[in-house]
Amino acid sequence: MAERKTIYKLWLVWDYDKEEKWLNEMARQGWVLVSVGFLRFTFERCEPEEYIIRTEMRIADDDYISFMEETGAEYIGRCFQWIYFRRRSELGAFDIMSDLDSKHDHLSRIYKMLIAIGMLNLFIGILNSLNLGRFGWFNLICSTLIMYGAGRIKGRIDYLENERMLRE
Repeated sequence: MAERKTIYKLWLVWDYDKEEKWLNEMARQGWVLVSVGFLRFTFERCEPEEYIIRTEMRIADDDYISFMEETGAEYIGRCFQWIYFRRRSELGAFDIMSDLDSKHDHLSRIYKMLIAIGMLNLFIGILNSLNLGRFGWFNLICSTLIMYGAGRIKGRIDYLENERMLRE
């Protein structure tokens, strides 16, 4: 049986690129991701730099997973709407979002989700505060943090839109 280890780690949704960088650093050190769950990453020993890991926020459907597998990628799993793939490095570069449109679509999905959750928390926080609820402050703090993340993602979207205009 292969050597395994599990690491529990929290990533904020707007830091998805840092998560992916960390997963690839683990693969460079000889630990490839084999399963994922809420705050849980399970790795298995592999040859250093044997795999490239990619993540994407999207609704996974069988057609998309089949398409990715046709490119040589292996489906690792999903956590909520985040989907995880790995591919052997020997197959060459592995980019899920290789053009401006796919990057823009990805960021837009993240942005819309953050806005929806942030607004819901704001609404609940205001309702709880008006009804003298004891935990309305918690939802208001969550809303503030989530809206901060949405602002960071919106900044990336704006950057891509400016980049698109420069290329046209």
